[in-house]
Amino acid sequence: MTKYIFVTGGVTSSLGKGIISASLAKLLQARGYRVTIQKFDPYINIDPGTLNPYEHGECFVTEDGAETDLDLGHYERFLNVPTSQANNITTGRIYQNVISKERKGEYLGKTVQVVPHITDEIKRNMRILGESGEYDIVITELGGTVGDIESLPFIEAVRQFKWEEGNSNAIVIHLTLIPFLAAAGELKTKPTQHSVKALLEYGIQPDILVCRTEHHINPDIRKKIALFCNVNINAVIESMDASTIYDVPLLMLKEQLDKTVLSKLKLPTKNDPDMESWKDFLGRLKNPTAEVKIGLIGKYVELPDAYKSIIESFVHAGSKNECKVRVEYIHSEGIFPDNVKEKLGHLHGVLVAPGFGSRGIEGKIDTIKYVRENNIPFFGICLGMQCAVVEFGRNVLGLKDAHTTEIEPETSNPVINMMEEQKNIVNMGGTMRLGSYPCDIKKGTKAFSIYGKQHINERHRHRYEFNNDYLKQYEEAGMIASGINPQTNLVEIVELKNHPFFVGGQFHPELKSTVANPHPLFVKFVAAAMDFAKKKTN
Repeated sequence: MTKYIFVTGGVTSSLGKGIISASLAKLLQARGYRVTIQKFDPYINIDPGTLNPYEHGECFVTEDGAETDLDLGHYERFLNVPTSQANNITTGRIYQNVISKERKGEYLGKTVQVVPHITDEIKRNMRILGESGEYDIVITELGGTVGDIESLPFIEAVRQFKWEEGNSNAIVIHLTLIPFLAAAGELKTKPTQHSVKALLEYGIQPDILVCRTEHHINPDIRKKIALFCNVNINAVIESMDASTIYDVPLLMLKEQLDKTVLSKLKLPTKNDPDMESWKDFLGRLKNPTAEVKIGLIGKYVELPDAYKSIIESFVHAGSKNECKVRVEYIHSEGIFPDNVKEKLGHLHGVLVAPGFGSRGIEGKIDTIKYVRENNIPFFGICLGMQCAVVEFGRNVLGLKDAHTTEIEPETSNPVINMMEEQKNIVNMGGTMRLGSYPCDIKKGTKAFSIYGKQHINERHRHRYEFNNDYLKQYEEAGMIASGINPQTNLVEIVELKNHPFFVGGQFHPELKSTVANPHPLFVKFVAAAMDFAKKKTN
């Protein structure tokens, strides 16, 4: 029988429910349990696919093409297990499902209400993964903060769920904050008490409290929290600020969070968690033997969460290479032909990031011209790859107005164009090439040496493609299509023959990089940046 863990948050947002959920899942997985995590988001968008990255950080795409919350990226990076459509549910999707059932007459003319109809639909979604038979434990993270008006139906659904399943089959972990008042020189437990009180008002007694704090919690404070919040003292877990999110599983292991959870769920502790490879990863991450500076050229650089998966992929690749990767965020709108050297000259590698729309695109193209001509390692992802194609068309092939029809629909040289089947689509949500697609890599290319195999699958999120009418021209001039989709013949990877590292991918490799399996494109890109740095210093 599947067991369920619900993770709620109190006092303030951004306490790190996703990281705590992923860390707990990692420890349970390391003990031999089959674990998955799902996220319930209280906003009314059907999914984050149409949200501006400034609103909600990056949009994470799963193997099956679901556009989801960026927390699913943490789940995959920690667990090395793919997530799916079923792992991310929003209020919008819940209401959409209920309203479409009502329109079909499935409620037999009854008045449709939040309780029981909305809460029943929430509980049905909470059980989908558990009923698949693939998991022993399902962790459900509830977005938002307890007390928010939006999350009330989810909290009520958890109360009902716990009552239906019984206390040893469903538990609640409440993540809260213990602030430090500098003037008083002490930690304060009152916000936590109020947060637990709010949960109790909704009928939920948390089983475990995870307390975010900047300072260690002494035994007296633990005792006080346990007494006033009605939990066992060993269920008050300290969560100190960590230098990297990858420290958190080991910190939670030290606090015995996994043991406490298993005893509450009446599950055997099995063997001690095997965290050796994780510790090995952390050891290399924290003791680098080299350092490189890599420029991330994008247009949402004010919010690092907009490129979360890319940054984490650099962490994984850096650890693999025993190299500290210093990522410099550079706004593409501020790059022009007359300042490009000043902006990029000190870097050891340049990644041109994905994105949508025209803002900052000329800066990306100027960037690529500079790194191509100066043999600086270059990696382009999605729009970054498309900009590389545009730049090469303009400056090498002499097609002065070469462009993507996304930005310039009337260009006479549409080197990047929309697929025919996309042209008649009106709605924006979920209408792109989304999810995992196959790619065949040509032998003897840089891409083949990076992957070491011919057949790969990568995740996509885009509408526009390389225009194959120009392929012969490009290949004759030295930009080759080294990766091709075997079903549609679409270009997936481009690279330059006579350049130390110049690779663009139409897909998003960052979505598949995990602690256990760093993505080869990032690993080899960091290695190329290290080589470039060595040459620079010699």
